[in-house]
Amino acid sequence: MRKVPMTVGGAETLRTELTELKSNARPRIIQAIADAREHGDLKENAEYHAAREQQSFCEGRIQEIEGKLADAEIIDVKSIPATGKVIFGTTVTLYNIDTEASVTYQIVGEDEADVKNSKISVGSPISRAMMGKEEGDEITVNAPGGEVLYEIEKVEHL
Repeated sequence: MRKVPMTVGGAETLRTELTELKSNARPRIIQAIADAREHGDLKENAEYHAAREQQSFCEGRIQEIEGKLADAEIIDVKSIPATGKVIFGTTVTLYNIDTEASVTYQIVGEDEADVKNSKISVGSPISRAMMGKEEGDEITVNAPGGEVLYEIEKVEHL
């Protein structure tokens, strides 16, 4: 099984969700099923069926998170000496040479990607173009609207 890279923050987010599901959601759903059973005929009991559906979703999510954490290679970019090179977990500021605008992204694991929060997947075209490059290097990214030329302004281990 191939290990999947994940930041410390991404792993912590998953662990928090897992704890919430196991200690709060799961017992609440079990209680809802027990309450619905007391109402009699289960065939026509909408509360019972809704609770069972919630239980199925909850248990599936618990298994999914446990699997992701088991397959994760948690990388703490702060513990890696800063060489100025773009690696997994670094925060990179790019300067768009055409629009003269700067944008900053952190390179994270597939499950952590959230463009609205400036987190891009390690597998994205822009991440792949940046990997191993240094401040001052220029990269070309094949975007849907054509090629975009960037200069790497800053590489940070945050």
